[in-house]
Amino acid sequence: MEERAAESVESDAWLESLEGVVRERGVAAAGRLLRRLVEHGARLGVGVAAPLNTPYVNTISVDDQPAYPGDRDIERRIKSLIRWNAMAMVVKANKLSAGIGGHISTYASAATLFEVGFNHFFRGRDGAAGDQVYFQGHASPGIYARAFLEGRLSEANLHAFRRELASERGLSSYPHPWLMPEFWQFPTVSMGLSPLTAIYQARFNRYLQARGLADTSDCRVWAFLGDGEMDEPESLGAITLAAREQLDNLIFVINCNLQRLDGPVRGNGKIIQELEAAFRGAGWNVIKVVWGDDWDPLLAHDDEGLLVRRMTDALDGDYQKYTVESGAYIREHFFGTHPKLLQMVEGLTDAKLRKMRRGGHDPDKVYAAYAAAVQHRGSPTVILAKTVKGWGLGEVGEGRNVTHQQKKLSEKELRSFRDRFGIPIGDRELLETPFYRPSEDSEEIQYLLERRRALGGFVPRRVVRARPLARVPEKLFEEFLQGTGEREVATTMVFVRLLRHLMNDPEVGRAIVPIVPDEARTFGMDALFRKYGIYSSAGLRYEPADSDVVAYYREAQDGQLLEEGITEAGSMASFTAAGTAYATHGVTTIPFFVFYSMFGFQRVGDLIWQNADARGRGFLIGATAGRTTLSGEGLQHQDGHSHVLASVVPTVRAYDPAFAYEIATIVREGIRRMWIEQEDVVYYLTVQNEMYAMPGMPADVEEGILRGLYRLEAAEGSASWPRVHLFGSGAILRGALRARQLLAERQVAAAVWSVTSYSELRREALEVERWNRLHPMEQPRMPYVSRLLAGEPWPVVAATDFMKIVADQVARFMPSTFHALGTDGFGRSEDRATLRRFFEIDAESITVATLAELARGGRVDPRLAAAAIADFGIDPDRPDPARS
Repeated sequence: MEERAAESVESDAWLESLEGVVRERGVAAAGRLLRRLVEHGARLGVGVAAPLNTPYVNTISVDDQPAYPGDRDIERRIKSLIRWNAMAMVVKANKLSAGIGGHISTYASAATLFEVGFNHFFRGRDGAAGDQVYFQGHASPGIYARAFLEGRLSEANLHAFRRELASERGLSSYPHPWLMPEFWQFPTVSMGLSPLTAIYQARFNRYLQARGLADTSDCRVWAFLGDGEMDEPESLGAITLAAREQLDNLIFVINCNLQRLDGPVRGNGKIIQELEAAFRGAGWNVIKVVWGDDWDPLLAHDDEGLLVRRMTDALDGDYQKYTVESGAYIREHFFGTHPKLLQMVEGLTDAKLRKMRRGGHDPDKVYAAYAAAVQHRGSPTVILAKTVKGWGLGEVGEGRNVTHQQKKLSEKELRSFRDRFGIPIGDRELLETPFYRPSEDSEEIQYLLERRRALGGFVPRRVVRARPLARVPEKLFEEFLQGTGEREVATTMVFVRLLRHLMNDPEVGRAIVPIVPDEARTFGMDALFRKYGIYSSAGLRYEPADSDVVAYYREAQDGQLLEEGITEAGSMASFTAAGTAYATHGVTTIPFFVFYSMFGFQRVGDLIWQNADARGRGFLIGATAGRTTLSGEGLQHQDGHSHVLASVVPTVRAYDPAFAYEIATIVREGIRRMWIEQEDVVYYLTVQNEMYAMPGMPADVEEGILRGLYRLEAAEGSASWPRVHLFGSGAILRGALRARQLLAERQVAAAVWSVTSYSELRREALEVERWNRLHPMEQPRMPYVSRLLAGEPWPVVAATDFMKIVADQVARFMPSTFHALGTDGFGRSEDRATLRRFFEIDAESITVATLAELARGGRVDPRLAAAAIADFGIDPDRPDPARS
């Protein structure tokens, strides 16, 4: 008992001392003192786990709040007008076309979060680098409504919300740079991608600064996110990277309105506390904005901590219920859990209790959080702002589970909305929900424009300022057009050597950004380590284990290679940051993202689609591609379908080259189109690790390489022999060449064609087909692929290391029969020869398929095909590899 009493006295003394530090030196100093005590205790062997949660109150106390610098009254009026116009856009759109959609509630909850940023923090790019702001996608009506007040969008534009094919420029549903290339910078509505890409954008800003490519020292990246969105794995997947890289140029603002699309985000928990723990544990600076200033007097008198305890105990499902209930209900169910809590609110009416704001709706609290975030150094900041979804919509939508789908308001609801926010619109006009913009010389418009001038211009705004490359030096590619003679190399090796040539060049070398997800040694890229270095914000602070070898793992602050670790998603986010730097920063960077092809399009298809929307440029290199070139790996590593996935992205130009000269020609053309002609496209090349000699480039094939098809070998043999076309791609082209010999032994003449891109052939053929359909009185045009074969309408057998559907893309444009061979089904761990026999794409299988096709057309005796099956030891009754 005596020992316990002594501990109690000692504890009281420590607590009094801590209170004294808070009084004399402030909360921050007390926090530093506690951290030092914990650290010192750990050194003494006292194990104390650092708490990951702080009380459920604002991180910044009232005493530490800075004075608000703006005119609160004018800003409130501006915000109210934006709220009205944002609501009117959605309501009007759904009156004009039922079901056109749109969202009111997200912006309604986030209006204060955005407006404090627009008026005091978001910097434009007029004469400076500016900030990069990732706007929450569903809040787009509010961003359009502000641009309307700024004079950047017309009333006709607003009338055409979600009507992008209207005669007046329509407004896209969400942030889409592809559709609004002078307005939006970043596509953000695919949930979870904004957090990931914002982190890598902030890191890429540091990369540009470290390499002297752009001055990004004063850039900040803001990402406005939803609390429900944080359930996506990409949302939290890279937050440790941001802390590890000390990205204090990055600020997340998570709008915690406690609701996702169908219901509460954490009805049985507390999303703010959950996210605080996750981000604090990852090393972020966490600022909570939970309560508005209505709560400050109550908290100031909470001497026993009863109110804070009640705030912490109440669940998010409870808080959502309080939003839709009366003040009397709140008094009974929130404060009624303890007599002293009821006593606290005796002087407050039920109406006052009903209107007490959450922190995300209080400009003073939001400003204090933003100011602290931009001043913070050493780590990224996340602001967890508690709001009400649909705030201001009244009983119809405020805080209710259906609010995300709210598209229409009744006359009563419109009147309530108008009166609550003081919109100067009369009763007669009300049902028309007219847009409202004060006169140009009004106090509101002048204030709004002055704040944007002071902050460097409008946001969001996308401007392309990068100067095109003057030329691509031809000497960089000459070596690859000559062939390798007897020396055998793989196309992956060819690509890496070409990349080194590009990086060595004084004209384009500095612009090259190689990106790889921890497979550089697999692809033979480790030779880049020593000369160019691997980017690291910390440089090299250790001696590498392999420092005694030439290609040792060298990290450097100005390193050129982005070695991202085992994350295709993170690598793709870096690829997008680099591929859009021409617009974001006005600097030319040429990204080459080299990845295990199986883990490229399949794993990060959503990010590739986002890159297309962002008008990204660059080279995607699917290394170790194909389902049979990668020996010994099997089902989860062998890629037979990336060209199928690539074909669905409108901006991707996909190629499957077989030879060094094809790779060089395609890369040279890609650089020309993307960085000389300034086309917003991406080139995808698949390369393999199979070794063989590379021939020199034949004459007059460049056009065919780029358009997708050229003749490599003509059909030779007696005039009486039946004739066929063999299409080969990538590593399987050599199988087609050998099949040509096997067919000649059986008195069949075959022309061999290199198909570098089925998707490009199909794209051009469809364009021609459409032109013909819409010009019935004109002379019909012929697709390129049809024109090449028109004079020789022989059967075609096409073999690739990918699924049959890749080659089938051009089947209907053939002048004769078309038979595709491919690698449908799951991969297997085996050697190449066995795999190609298994998938029926080896030379012998191509030969059999060709003879069978000719037999069906009556051009050869079927016994010839049967004999070939026996000669080659092919089992005609074995299971189909596509289903085995």
